[in-house]
Amino acid sequence: MKYGRKEDVLINPSFYNLKQQKQERIINAGIKEFVRNGFDKSSTNAIVEEAGISKGSLFNYFNNKKDLYLFLLDYSLEIVDKIIDDIDLEDGDLFNRIHKVGIRKLKVQMEFPHLFDLMTAAVAEESEDVRDIIKVRLSPVYRESQNKLYENIDYSLFREDVDVEKAIEILTWTMTGYGDKAVSQLRSFEDLGEFGERYLEEWERYSEILKYSFYK
Repeated sequence: MKYGRKEDVLINPSFYNLKQQKQERIINAGIKEFVRNGFDKSSTNAIVEEAGISKGSLFNYFNNKKDLYLFLLDYSLEIVDKIIDDIDLEDGDLFNRIHKVGIRKLKVQMEFPHLFDLMTAAVAEESEDVRDIIKVRLSPVYRESQNKLYENIDYSLFREDVDVEKAIEILTWTMTGYGDKAVSQLRSFEDLGEFGERYLEEWERYSEILKYSFYK
């Protein structure tokens, strides 16, 4: 059997020949289980049951649980890389920048609800099997994302009496929290287009309140 290799992750290329919907089921099932239980306690039986596939099929695509975990982590990090790469550095308005990043994250979460939770969980992962590899993968992505998010920001837009660092934290927390709230409510909307419009309209109101509080 021939495998495609990405660093130390082995994956059967036939995985990419699956229908997109089936790929997403497997990805979401794996992410959900690893987020819920961590690497050591996660069950491949639970993953295949959630994904609606056989255990033999799972191990046809991935040699073992570790390969699956690292594939999912890489998959998540590649999505983050794409979001960061698309940041418009010409727009120095931090509100606009975080808003656009938040919208991209929401669109990802519509397909993969727990994808960003996997990276959060990975930071705290204690398993000796994956702990060191996680550090190697996460550190550069986190560093680059933080640097680019705040690159070329026009801080003159903030009022002189505002603690910019704390204002940024409040803005980030608000956007993250609202994104989580939106995802949790997603199942109550049959029309995703309508949901997206409502989300944008409500976030604009939050954004205006924060701008009024922090900007000149």
